[in-house]
This record gives sequence, C-alpha cells and structure tokens, in this order.
Amino acid sequence: MTNIDPTTSGKQILIVDDERAIREMISLALTQEGYGCIEASNAHEAEKLIKEFSPDLILLDWMMPGISGVDLVRRLRKEEATRNIPIIMLTAKTDEQDKILGLDTGADDYLAKPFSTRELSARIRALLRRSSEKSEADIHSVAGLYLDEQTHRVKAGDRYIDLGPTEFNLLKFFIKNPERVFSRQQVLNNVWGENVYIEDRTVDVHIRRLRKELEPTGHDKLIQTVRGAGYRFSKIV
Repeated sequence: MTNIDPTTSGKQILIVDDERAIREMISLALTQEGYGCIEASNAHEAEKLIKEFSPDLILLDWMMPGISGVDLVRRLRKEEATRNIPIIMLTAKTDEQDKILGLDTGADDYLAKPFSTRELSARIRALLRRSSEKSEADIHSVAGLYLDEQTHRVKAGDRYIDLGPTEFNLLKFFIKNPERVFSRQQVLNNVWGENVYIEDRTVDVHIRRLRKELEPTGHDKLIQTVRGAGYRFSKIV
C-alpha cells in the first residue's frame, strides 16, 4: 500500500502533455499518492483548466504542437493569478542549455524523459513544500489584520482593504517590525529608500491615509504616535 504524505495529498496537479499515454501514466501514479489530477493535451486546454481549477502545481511538456511548454511558462509568469504556480518541465531535451532556458523562463524544476514516477513524485513533494513554506512566510498577521506580500492584499477581519502601493509598503514595514519605535527618517529610509529626497513630513501624510483605511475595523489604533520619537506598530494600546 502506498504511503500518502498528509502535507501534499489533496493537492491538484495539472498534467500538460500531448502524449496521452504519458498523461495517463503520471495521473495513475499521482492519484495513488492522494493527488487530484487533471489533464490537458495542449497549451490552450491547459490555460482553460488553469482558470477553472487553479491547480497547485503544473507538470508541463516542453515539446507540444502549437504553443510550446516554454512559451506557456512565459505567459503564465506574466499574469498575476498564475505567476506563482509551481511548474516542473518534462522534456526529452537533455542539453544543459535547454535546461537553463527552461529554468530562466520561469520553470521551478526540470525533469528529462524518460523518468521514473518515483523521482517525479519526489520532485513534486519537494516543490510543493517549498512553495507552501514561501507562501506562509509571505503572509503576516497581527490582531486580525492580514497582509499577503504575494497577492498584495490586505484583510481586516472579513473585510479586504484596497491600499495604494505606498500605504501597502508602509503597512508591510510596520507589520514586519512590531513594537519598535521608528523615527520619520528611519521610516523614509526603509519604505522609500535612502537615496530618495523627500521631506520627512511625507511620512505623516501617508500614515494618515493608512490610518483612515484601517479605521473602519479599528486597526488604525495599531499605528501609534510616540511623541518626540516617531511611530510604533503595536497591538498593545
């Protein structure tokens, strides 16, 4: 009996290959390990299934009629909704330059045909774990306020907050450095950059805007003014 890894089972994998026998072989092996599998024979089918199912990982053949696997990777990496989906390229190409091209294009891993399903499974597990760890590291939470660096979204309770880029970066800086007092100049250096010449009062303007956006849920109180010193992000009122 196959041992199913509880940390990766239930994940949905899209298999994109114009050879039906290869798709079926991979699908059978991965299904036995607890993965959900969907199949596409070309890039157009793959794009439709990606929009419909939002797979956790894509296995993508390099050589396909019409749009190649490499071209599809380029397209997926340009779109915000798909740029972070892990991709493993499957190909008969074994030249080192081809491997470099695939990885430089945006693929996360590369497996040359013919390959064993055991090795493929191991690569999938490793990539899904790395992806999960990265996603968790990019999500910050304090007192019911959530900031996701990858999707650039902020959520307070059940309410999503639409922040401009400066306010988002300001909140990201504060939420990653709680309980510390920063002067206006320190905030400027960390959020705008040290070589940007902006008056330190600009910080006050953007903090007011940020507080206004957070006010409906009461999270504006997390950004505290420390007289004579600057600002502090704290859940202790």
